[in-house]
Amino acid sequence: QALLAIVASMYAVYHGPDGLKAIAETTHGHARTLAAALKAAGLDVLHTSFFDTLTVRVAGRASAVISDAEARGINLRPIDADTVGISLDETTTPAIVAQVADVFGAPVAEGHSEGQGFGLEAGVERSSAYLQHPVFNTHRSETQLLRYIRKLSDRDLALDRTMIPLGSCTMKLNATAEMEAISWPEFASIHPFAPDSQTEGWRELITGLEADLAEITGYDQVSIQPNAGSQGELAGLLAIRGYHHSRGEQQRTVCLIPASAHGTNAASAVLAGMKVVVVATAADGTIDHEDLTAKIEANRDVLSAIMITYPSTHGVFDGDVREVCDAVHAAGGQVYIDGANLNALVGLAQPGRFGGDVSHLNLHKTFCIPHGGGGPGVGPVAAKAHLAPFMPGDANKAAHEEGHGVAISASRFGSAGVLPISWAYVKLMGGQGLTEATKSALLAANYVASRLNEYFPVLYTGEGGLVAHECILDLRELTAKTGVTAEDVAKRLIDFGFHAPTLSFPVAGTLMVEPTESEDLAEIDRFIEAMITIRKEIDQVANGDFAVTDSPLRHAPHTAAAVVSSDWDRAYPREQAAFPAHHKQDKYFPPVGRIDGAAGDRNLVCSCPPLEAFEDSTAEFEN
Repeated sequence: QALLAIVASMYAVYHGPDGLKAIAETTHGHARTLAAALKAAGLDVLHTSFFDTLTVRVAGRASAVISDAEARGINLRPIDADTVGISLDETTTPAIVAQVADVFGAPVAEGHSEGQGFGLEAGVERSSAYLQHPVFNTHRSETQLLRYIRKLSDRDLALDRTMIPLGSCTMKLNATAEMEAISWPEFASIHPFAPDSQTEGWRELITGLEADLAEITGYDQVSIQPNAGSQGELAGLLAIRGYHHSRGEQQRTVCLIPASAHGTNAASAVLAGMKVVVVATAADGTIDHEDLTAKIEANRDVLSAIMITYPSTHGVFDGDVREVCDAVHAAGGQVYIDGANLNALVGLAQPGRFGGDVSHLNLHKTFCIPHGGGGPGVGPVAAKAHLAPFMPGDANKAAHEEGHGVAISASRFGSAGVLPISWAYVKLMGGQGLTEATKSALLAANYVASRLNEYFPVLYTGEGGLVAHECILDLRELTAKTGVTAEDVAKRLIDFGFHAPTLSFPVAGTLMVEPTESEDLAEIDRFIEAMITIRKEIDQVANGDFAVTDSPLRHAPHTAAAVVSSDWDRAYPREQAAFPAHHKQDKYFPPVGRIDGAAGDRNLVCSCPPLEAFEDSTAEFEN
């Protein structure tokens, strides 16, 4: 969840080391004051050293204490019948401390000092410097922080500037109307463990969204608990595992996975305790039926499941999907249908109706939660009725109460804070609107494939020569002839103001393009013209106008600093480098030029202090 980590980082940027320490000291001071008051009243504070959380024994009165606190607008944590947890933070005030103490019958004297004897142990107090980078010591006003964030934003090539044609990612519009509600305190201020009596509206929204998703997918039950598509995969496979175990078939541990599957499929299967058996892919990109039949027969008695993606990761609708599902079911296995490509199905087909037993969905793809920067993701798991008892359970109950599946997230409703986005999307679109969106996504991808096929052959097509919601452009023959790689094309697109498509997945040497329904014809045509212009530059390399190493393709992307340099000595003019589309207004210049990504991955360079700076503190720690 990188996006949430970025939000946290900005908190540190604004407050800096001094501000964070002051906040921590204030929080810790409130906790010590409360602990001292409770102890003075004869209550048993279980720990003498803590930061912001107290555990208090109240001998059978936990329920009454918690109810009294709730009546005052304060939530405390019920640990057991005799014990209550209290956490304080920077929003806690002396008045709140006094109210909490009063709930326990412990007065806080006016001007009460921090409790003695409740300080942090010397061994955990930090004495070394931290957050010394200038970025954490510069932006101390809201104006400065606003400009800093804007500067970072201007360096990004994001959806508010251009289409992001990343295949298998579904980078579609995240409408402001859908996102606005997540900032409302009625949603944003609810704690994930708040009592049910305080979350009736939240749970109505969640229940309604789960019901809508079940109707859309054709399944009987949906859980929105998983925080990512990969977590949804794991939840679905654990449900399958639980189902087999309930039938006394613990030996069913083999999971068939086509070679074209998403990379997380195999990882999820292993985490679920399954053995992965790979099914070959035919020349046309579909599942190799001869190999599938052989793998099923070889593992018939131990077959747990098959994981398939529909439409396939190759960007086509496999016409044999029912046949595959039937064959696995006949052998006693379950069918997991990866919902990563659901944007091609909504309103037109339902995985739960054409053979799926369980699927995960991606609310951060199909249902408009933004996922640029890595999150926040929501990967609901949807299942047929026979798997419902094994769906994710409440982490606070699953370990010790029957009827609850394995919890996937510590929070019962996962990343609940962003669910209003998907709820609003579904309600604003309605059934007809969702179906039309799917049709538009399919049409856009087929338009791109049709227009570009003569320049960059489309690797896989389905019936009628059509693709699904994305297409794979094959550059391998061009690379063999000219040396121009798919990466060269991806980098060159940045000079045209486009984010690159997905590079070398699922096939090395290719680009996978997914325009989504969010792009109008003008933007799609702009992308197509950029690709055609790039093909002309590839032809220039083929014709010997310049070597590939001296071409604008290999030097892309071009920074402003590079094109204004007085010692320009490249084999092509500056205008071709910086303005290949001849549009000189609203030009995006990347902040950095071409780097050797593989070398960078192998030779990490950190802007932090050198390792030698840590030698002294490390030696002290070891001693």
